[in-house]
Amino acid sequence: MAFEGLTERLQSAFSKLRRKGKITDSDVRDMMREVRLALLEADVNFTVVKDFVNTVRKRALGSEVLDSLTPTQQVLKIVNEELTNVMGDEAVPLNKAPHIPTIIMMVGLQGAGKTTTAGKLALKLKNEEHARPLMIAGDIYRPAAVDQLVTLGKQIDVPVFEMGTDHDPVDIVKEGLNQAAIQKNDYVIIDTAGRLQIDEKLMNELVRIKELAHPNEILLVVDAMTGQNATEVAKGFNDQLDITGVVLTKLDGDTRGGAALSIRAVTGKPIKFTGQGEKLDQLDVFYPDRMANRILGMGDMLTLIEKAQKDYDAEQANKMAEKMRENSFDFNDFLDQMSQIQNMGPIDDLMKMIPGMANNPQLANMNIGEKDIDHLKAIVYSMTPTERENPDILNPSRRRRIAAGSGRTVQEVNRMIKQFNMSKDMMSKMSKGNFNGMDSMFGKGVQGKLGKMAMHSMVRKTKKNKKKRLKNVKRFKSR
Repeated sequence: MAFEGLTERLQSAFSKLRRKGKITDSDVRDMMREVRLALLEADVNFTVVKDFVNTVRKRALGSEVLDSLTPTQQVLKIVNEELTNVMGDEAVPLNKAPHIPTIIMMVGLQGAGKTTTAGKLALKLKNEEHARPLMIAGDIYRPAAVDQLVTLGKQIDVPVFEMGTDHDPVDIVKEGLNQAAIQKNDYVIIDTAGRLQIDEKLMNELVRIKELAHPNEILLVVDAMTGQNATEVAKGFNDQLDITGVVLTKLDGDTRGGAALSIRAVTGKPIKFTGQGEKLDQLDVFYPDRMANRILGMGDMLTLIEKAQKDYDAEQANKMAEKMRENSFDFNDFLDQMSQIQNMGPIDDLMKMIPGMANNPQLANMNIGEKDIDHLKAIVYSMTPTERENPDILNPSRRRRIAAGSGRTVQEVNRMIKQFNMSKDMMSKMSKGNFNGMDSMFGKGVQGKLGKMAMHSMVRKTKKNKKKRLKNVKRFKSR
């Protein structure tokens, strides 16, 4: 996941304030020097780093922080707020037309993932808004680009308008829009051609398509792995086309994540979505506050809850919650949970969404990949039904038999059982709302405080969102 290195560097900078009851001007300056280096190493734009550091330093040196009883937490709060501010304060929704169709024009350099993102967005609109999108294959230059979009359309059951590669892209878009008007599609997503770099011919073609289609959205798809170059690409496209938003792709790759912290400040245009992974359902709304929490190691419980609500079987989840409350969670439940969690995405990424988990030393050895999950399942499948239902009876001789049956070592079996007991204890505490005794869950010090801050923030936001939904329901019923 992007930002992993940045998170570790920031945590290191904050940890030096951990044991200080009071902090001085010198402490703040030393910390901000390290923050500055961390941001530059993450490939954040130099001007953005300079402005960010100056703003945080000015606020952190105020008397309300230096004289506070919790100065470290106050500084962390300021850094969190300013990170959020740099990325845009709040999520920005798609611009929608007053009458259908809403037209979305996808632009970007070749290789950024534009065509795949078009398919992801079409699926998202179809699933979440019950919309009827149409995709237009306007990239006639890249080999197999049209075929790729057609194949994606079949996978997600979304129609694709195409005229092959022998027509002018502007004519293709014109006929596609006519087709959308006949079919009364809610959205039209135009996949345009890319280049290896910005050139005049590309821009002229995109300008002609814009003048014809009058898109409500021009979404620039940018590869986050290109670092600061992503910011330059965004600026170039924005100067020519006046883009309305950005989609950052490959945030799950080996990237330092600086683009997410730079694009809004440099272009003034919001990041609207992020793409992580190759699966077509892996396109997420970009929430600046949630991303700031994740960068600071505070987790992202709201996104985790939304993923669970989308991918979890509700009835099964309720049964699991009841077992957690009763502390009767066993290895049969563990198997069910592993299968459902696998549907939500990479385990490592999910763990980092839980406050305090990213750098919790107790969980440092719990990096779980797809193969590791298969190994865990093999261990459980080697248990007898009685052993699965009664984990406490797993004595050394039983563990040796299980290891032999699963093809794993006794050490792996012991480690898995230990992790199972840790998870069971943690879930029991969380299910009972035990937020006062979170030291055992998040640890102590700065990391623990961050986790608790994020957890309490999540609880407040969840309650606020619930009140807002109830208010909207009442308003709807009164119409």
